[in-house]
Amino acid sequence: MREYLLVFLAAAVVSYLLCVFAREFAMRLGAVAQVRDRDVHAIPIPYFGGVAMLGGLGAGFLLAHQLPFLSLSQPQVFHDAGVVLTGGAIICAVGVLDDIFELDALTKLGGQVVAAGYLVLNGVQLYSLVIPGVGQFSLDPTQAMLVSIFLIVGTVNAVNFVDGLDGLASGMVCIGAIAFFVFSYRLADTNGLSLAITAALLCSLLAGACVGFLPHNFYPARIFMGDSGSMLLGLVLSGSTLTLTGQFAAVQLSTNGDFPTGNSLVFLLPILLPISMLVVPFADLVLAVVRRTRRGQAFYHPDKEHLHHRLLEFGHSQRRAVVIMWLWAALIAFGAVVITLYASVWSIVLVLAWAVMTSVLTFVVPRLQRPGATV
Repeated sequence: MREYLLVFLAAAVVSYLLCVFAREFAMRLGAVAQVRDRDVHAIPIPYFGGVAMLGGLGAGFLLAHQLPFLSLSQPQVFHDAGVVLTGGAIICAVGVLDDIFELDALTKLGGQVVAAGYLVLNGVQLYSLVIPGVGQFSLDPTQAMLVSIFLIVGTVNAVNFVDGLDGLASGMVCIGAIAFFVFSYRLADTNGLSLAITAALLCSLLAGACVGFLPHNFYPARIFMGDSGSMLLGLVLSGSTLTLTGQFAAVQLSTNGDFPTGNSLVFLLPILLPISMLVVPFADLVLAVVRRTRRGQAFYHPDKEHLHHRLLEFGHSQRRAVVIMWLWAALIAFGAVVITLYASVWSIVLVLAWAVMTSVLTFVVPRLQRPGATV
């Protein structure tokens, strides 16, 4: 655990420091977010936060190679992590081009598929699913490739869609990465396997990169992650999921009471947890597609009706809207972990109390707020 913490800190510090240089670099190249009708920022903000986070990911990865415990792990750990980070560099490069030249949607989609295909061709993909009551369902190579690419591209676009307020996307991905770290670490521990696993390494790197970026990006932001950052975060998060399903072909239940035997969600959590982490941005993505399709617009046509826009209209300040969406993301991600790994009356009570508190903050506080008050 200490080495994962060191990797987390290295990624955070390097990301934080590189944001200063990335901001200046973006301004020199003209990669700046101009103020548009659908945006909420009032002045132009430079992009390239994704470049800084990629540097943080790389620095943490290099440090992990030098640490005594992680450096002696199975070769597959660093191979798969390297594949995911290389795929992240590919998709980050596509995002940089978009931040500078504003690529069309189909070109960006092509870049996303190329990066996802790189992961799949190098072994980072789904191989099988364990279905409670049915058993292990193996995917043929074509099915595995298509499902894996779909999951990666879907996650990339979900994070991209939710990146609409200062600090929102990086905070939500950080929360998801920490929750998935807890699950993957506990899963390896309970199965009696090495705690040096790719999913835990990637999640510690990802959470650190997000934490280092957040001080520069929280309202009022001095730098945006841009598509180079949002697509990078989505790919690394989904890649960490696929590495876990590849390592654990079948989740073994503990015999010492750590995992509740009757809880069939344990079998599916390696797939359901990443989806649960991003249920808020995925819901936003689905609603946006439905909304635009009903209007006769292309699904990628931008508008100002995302969930974060609605929170602002409801009376929340930017900061509070971001914190509320973080709370919803944490409720779903950590709620899935707590109920699945520690199923008990108290865990259910904790999750319900969290849900009530978040609901009150979302729907009641704006009505009680005095006119003109800000948070």
